[in-house]
Amino acid sequence: MSRADLRIMFSPGRVQLVQEETMDQAPKVLVTGATGLLGRAVCREFQNNSWAVLGIGFRRARSGILRCDLTDEEAVRGLLQDYKPDVIIHCAAERRPDVVERHTEAAVNLNVHTTSTLAKEAAACGAFFLYISTDYVFDGRNPPYGEDDTPNPLNVYGRSKLEGERETLRHCPGAVVLRVPVLFGEVETVSESAVTCLWLRVQEATEGSTLDHCQQRFPTDTRDVAAVCRKLSERARQDPSIRGIFHFSAKEQMTKYEMAIAIAQAFNLPSNHLIPLTEQPAASTLRPLNSQLNCSRLELLNLSVEPRPFTSAIVDSLWPFTPDKRWRQTVFH
Repeated sequence: MSRADLRIMFSPGRVQLVQEETMDQAPKVLVTGATGLLGRAVCREFQNNSWAVLGIGFRRARSGILRCDLTDEEAVRGLLQDYKPDVIIHCAAERRPDVVERHTEAAVNLNVHTTSTLAKEAAACGAFFLYISTDYVFDGRNPPYGEDDTPNPLNVYGRSKLEGERETLRHCPGAVVLRVPVLFGEVETVSESAVTCLWLRVQEATEGSTLDHCQQRFPTDTRDVAAVCRKLSERARQDPSIRGIFHFSAKEQMTKYEMAIAIAQAFNLPSNHLIPLTEQPAASTLRPLNSQLNCSRLELLNLSVEPRPFTSAIVDSLWPFTPDKRWRQTVFH
């Protein structure tokens, strides 16, 4: 398998990427938020399918990830001019609704302004741009939602992601916006995903633990989203009609309470301490009750993937956090 190797070099005020050519040049993808939950899965998916991958991060950047402040327009412009990616997958975002409510300015800067910069630069360098958005652009009152349904976000997070969508399509008309629901996957800590963090609740078997049983969610594995990103990118490079808004989501409808019960059952753990909460707390950030996505556009174009079943996928995610991994392997695998 032939790939382009990258050496990252630094000069004052600028990042330089020197590409060592190979005889058979691989297509190049740049992934923002490469240290995050989805970004890591996207990098792996493209690497496993013969792409040259450059992942960029900021606070958590480490070996193999280029540190770049996406709010620095000059640094972003220099990076794209030097690397010349064929595809940009924009995963970086502040995706925690409660954090966005408390730190709105910083979140909007990341979710909207950096998206605008990347979209402009993608258009300038001729790269295909794919922006990851959210089902929270909808109010959840009349599901399922198609790509042409009118958004009506209930919270600042949803509004910021909707603005990011508009900036994407305004500055880069050939771009794709991919809306997805709550995600989980291979995590560094169980608190990294709103789904895997339920593991802590499941383990609180000595006392009652209340969990939301109102909001209908569609927990989706990042590996499946990453595969859709790759398929969209590969098709779009050949077919310019692949543009605009797409939806992708798993099909299993579950509240947080139901997810926790499923996790307990998957690991043969007690669940009688889990208590369904059927009223949303008055002080909590507003969230849509059911923002189910209609994913037929992807399916009609044969660009979707069959979502992994929740039970098997959540076992894959939480496996490293079990105290007796070896014994459980004989039971579950």
